[in-house]
Amino acid sequence: MQRYFVKQRANENSFVIDGDDRHHIIKVMRMAIGDKIICVDPSGNTAVCEIAKITDEQVVADVVQWKDEKSELPISITIASGLPKGDKLEWIIQKSTELGAHKFIPFAARRSVVKWDEKKAGKKVERWQKIAKEAAEQSHRGIIPEIISPMNFKALIEKSRNFHYKLVAFEEESRIGETSVFSATLQNMKPGESLLLVFGPEGGLAEEEVNTLQENGFALCGLGPRILRTETAPLYALSAISYHFELMRR
Repeated sequence: MQRYFVKQRANENSFVIDGDDRHHIIKVMRMAIGDKIICVDPSGNTAVCEIAKITDEQVVADVVQWKDEKSELPISITIASGLPKGDKLEWIIQKSTELGAHKFIPFAARRSVVKWDEKKAGKKVERWQKIAKEAAEQSHRGIIPEIISPMNFKALIEKSRNFHYKLVAFEEESRIGETSVFSATLQNMKPGESLLLVFGPEGGLAEEEVNTLQENGFALCGLGPRILRTETAPLYALSAISYHFELMRR
């Protein structure tokens, strides 16, 4: 069944769907009254619903059965990506959402080729948020990850003070065979705690950036013996986190 994140409820047993999702239900999926969909409210509560009413402005879906789903990682993962070239950030957001990331913080690193244009910021973030929403629906997530508007390196340091654990994926650590920091961090983490993972752009983080991160409580970690691209490293990390917290402990 098609899944939709719905912002409003008509009452305790009905959802109201409008905007792009209404268009998708009617024009793309060609659904009609009586068809079933899955609705998720802002708190992550999920229900199988039946379309009861279709108007020019909205679709009303009545709850048939509430579902007890547990599709979220037990820890909160934020991915901070040095702004990469092209559509790589879109790829990172889409695939990392499918793998369970909770939040994304793009930041301007010293070696970022892309220069952030504040005039286009609103439309860019809106597009990224839409990508996250669609990926969350596809992967049956209970929440839509939040995309923070790109910030500079100093702002990232300030933002990092709110996390329980902070790691930097650093290729030099991989080259020398470091394998313990990432694994040890996951073993120390408890359900409900937060982890900020920082990844550099193409070319990696500059030495002074790495030093500043370490001075502000970040630990450097390797991600296996191979050097990963900026768009591959977050997926590796999230896959390892999923294995550790979800598959290995079942």
